[in-house]
Amino acid sequence: MKPGISLLGAKEIREIAASLDLIPSKGLGQNFVHDANTCEKIVRLADLKDSDHVVEIGPGLGSLTLALLRTGARVTAVEIDKRLAARLPETLRDHGAPKDSFKVITADALQLECGEVPAGSLLVANLPYNVSVPVILHILAMKRIDRAVVMVQSEVASRLAAKPGSKDYGVPSAKVAWFADASIADRVSAKVFWPVPRVDSSLLTLHTHQPLGEESDQEMTFKVIDAAFNQRRKMLRSSLETLINHYLPHQSSAEVLELSGIEATERAESIDIKGFLAIAKTLLRR
Repeated sequence: MKPGISLLGAKEIREIAASLDLIPSKGLGQNFVHDANTCEKIVRLADLKDSDHVVEIGPGLGSLTLALLRTGARVTAVEIDKRLAARLPETLRDHGAPKDSFKVITADALQLECGEVPAGSLLVANLPYNVSVPVILHILAMKRIDRAVVMVQSEVASRLAAKPGSKDYGVPSAKVAWFADASIADRVSAKVFWPVPRVDSSLLTLHTHQPLGEESDQEMTFKVIDAAFNQRRKMLRSSLETLINHYLPHQSSAEVLELSGIEATERAESIDIKGFLAIAKTLLRR
């Protein structure tokens, strides 16, 4: 624990916002955590060491950032709102954070480049509801993150952590499974945010694993996932027919699925990431 770094409380959050004439933007999904206990819970779950490097997406007014810096870890904070990004270093210094312990990047996280994320980093963030899935997939695709703890809308967390055969299993959970094992660690009340959102949040943990294939395998696997879930109620021989005909016009979809070791009567919701990869590899062998 880094001595001398203090955390933000609800009163300070509102004071900083008032000094910026800030009205939280729904378009940017701005709901700021004003409860220090919640920030400390996230940090404990992340199990940070002072040698760790953390990428934080959407630091906002700095409440979670300070809790991360208290562990002694270095933090790269990525903030799309120029006003918040400009104010954040001042807030961090005012609360005891050494100026060489953090870096603030003013950018859209979806435009973040691989070189800006050191290998072996951790992702710890309170992600805006409206972009949480694409941001997670974008960061994971860099293959620079070892693990992550993210706070997202509970419905989104359920979709990301869902397993084959469950009602929440779909495109997000299948694609995340290419990169990492996802699980829900805890629920978070809407009351810890300002302004208070209409939904509760959850803490999602992600532990990355070795890639399941090459870039070409991933690209084709994701095409298969998209096509399969676009008509999720249909059997795979029907939902994947157009895609299979495009790559293997002289074989029926049932034949291709059989070659992949998949029953033609299965539906997307019952296929795990390795099953989708098997179909992709058959298509790539055309």
